[in-house]
Amino acid sequence: MSISSHTRILLIINTVFAIGFLAFFVSSFKNEGDKTEQRVRSVNLDKDFTFCGEKFPMDNWDVRQRLDAELLRNIYFHSQTILAVKRANAIFPIIEPILKQEGAPDDLKYLAVAESALSNAVSPAGARGVWQFMKETAIGYGLEVNTEVDERYHLEKVTRAACKYMKKEKERLGSWVLAAAAYNGGPGRIQEEMAKQRAKNFFELNLAADETMRYPFRIVAIKEVMEHPEEYEYVVEKEHLYPAIMDFRIVEVKGPVPSWGDFAVQNGTNYRMLKLYNPWLIDSKLTNKEGKTYQIRLPK
Repeated sequence: MSISSHTRILLIINTVFAIGFLAFFVSSFKNEGDKTEQRVRSVNLDKDFTFCGEKFPMDNWDVRQRLDAELLRNIYFHSQTILAVKRANAIFPIIEPILKQEGAPDDLKYLAVAESALSNAVSPAGARGVWQFMKETAIGYGLEVNTEVDERYHLEKVTRAACKYMKKEKERLGSWVLAAAAYNGGPGRIQEEMAKQRAKNFFELNLAADETMRYPFRIVAIKEVMEHPEEYEYVVEKEHLYPAIMDFRIVEVKGPVPSWGDFAVQNGTNYRMLKLYNPWLIDSKLTNKEGKTYQIRLPK
């Protein structure tokens, strides 16, 4: 038998073996997959969807399609959605009591999810923090924003500011859904378009900005998935949820702090922990020329 013939036979044997192994592997994988039964499903829209007590008109085909699109985007954006569910365990216990104290609907917490996925995000336009306030808006609502302190990252203070903003817009526009659209697209613009188009509600508006047109639908889609995660096959073990930072001690600072690193070590912690507990301290020092009193949170 020639060498070339011998080689050819070996190649045929190896090929047959490889095909058989691959078929076995695929079959095993398929059987395992059948047990988990993971499928991409359409969404049931035959139910009530509300935001701050205001019902979406689900008998309107345009509304149904727009909400369907946002539900599908959020249900199947797995990494972002499961992160939001985990973070909510840490953030919602801080936000919810403030909403209640301020007389704002509990559903507003889902607006924060839509804005930042409950992270201290920074937008290309310069909006910052969980509630994504612009600098001018933050200052207008009494928050301190400078090169050393940015209270857009102070969750309690900025949540109160967001409540005041939304309550003001709801009073002006007459609807929480319109107030949410104004939060995204700007209050003056929404009011102007309402008058120009003679629209009676948000669902009759036709806006050039696709993001604002989608925004209230996105909030309600997020609410639906986060309130009923199991319905959409999100399973998060309790021990995998992120914990809230509720247990801390407070040290009052009334003067300058030349180095937050030194301050942290002197108070029994480190710079990283200091920043995690106080993300609104955005510099490595505090000048504090006005002698203001700051409450600094530190691990117990």
